[in-house]
Amino acid sequence: MAFTVLRNEVQRLPFFLEHYRRLGVGHFLMVANDCTDGSIEYLSDQPDVSLWTSDASYKSARFGVDWLTWLQFRHGHGAWCLTVDVDEILIYPHHEDRDLVALTQHLDRVGAQALGALMLDLYPKGPLGSDTVDVDGNPIDALPWFDAQPYRAVRQQPMQNLWLQGGARERVFFPKNPSRGPTLNKLPLVKWSRRFAYANSTHTILPPRLNMEWAGPPAVSGKDQLSGVLLHTKFLPSVIARSEEEKARREHFGQPDQFDAYYDAVGEAPDLWHADSCRYENWQQLEKLGLMSSGDWT
Repeated sequence: MAFTVLRNEVQRLPFFLEHYRRLGVGHFLMVANDCTDGSIEYLSDQPDVSLWTSDASYKSARFGVDWLTWLQFRHGHGAWCLTVDVDEILIYPHHEDRDLVALTQHLDRVGAQALGALMLDLYPKGPLGSDTVDVDGNPIDALPWFDAQPYRAVRQQPMQNLWLQGGARERVFFPKNPSRGPTLNKLPLVKWSRRFAYANSTHTILPPRLNMEWAGPPAVSGKDQLSGVLLHTKFLPSVIARSEEEKARREHFGQPDQFDAYYDAVGEAPDLWHADSCRYENWQQLEKLGLMSSGDWT
């Protein structure tokens, strides 16, 4: 089953549901927060979606973590649970012909409790917001480029969580202060227990030992460990208007004043493409680049 919090994502929902159904998700547990764009009506018509709605503060719910923690506690105990945002497309080795059931069966066999994934920012060539996108289409068609390097990671205490940074957003928006760049490590797929809880989106989980389930992509860790990639489709043309709205709402960061410059920079519609950008092809390409690994799942 999959768990998701969303706000005004009707444009992404058709492909999101199609992709995860194709991977084998049997049921979606979704929280729609203060939606005004038809997302609630669209999801209410989906037979495999259980939908909760709330107009409460996203920030006060620890950026939606508290809502999903309750649902995971109530419905996820003992099951493999996938937690993703609507702008995240999970891929993993052999995902075209091995579904999530096959993947989790392998993880059970090797005694793993979680699958780690790099959140890989995708972007267009040209100024942000300048293209048009098929509402029902694959967002990767509109955002085919990514940064293959550099990425770096350290372990943090006391929760032993990985802190993986780098990539396009850091390069473009935080070049003078890379430590402020986005956190790119996630544990989106977990064999859930009522004793578990995400502490910071899916970047960090409790108990701390679960954070040790993944050392990072091979290019950073040097370890050939089964992992995936979350293709991050944040930079669709709507990102300009959404950045202006989110800056005004002040719901997305613990200290929103520190990120006003980021929202302003997105609003200036920069071109994220540069000479070293790579065009996305498939999971095999990402494995060759050291951004994911099939590990022992041959």
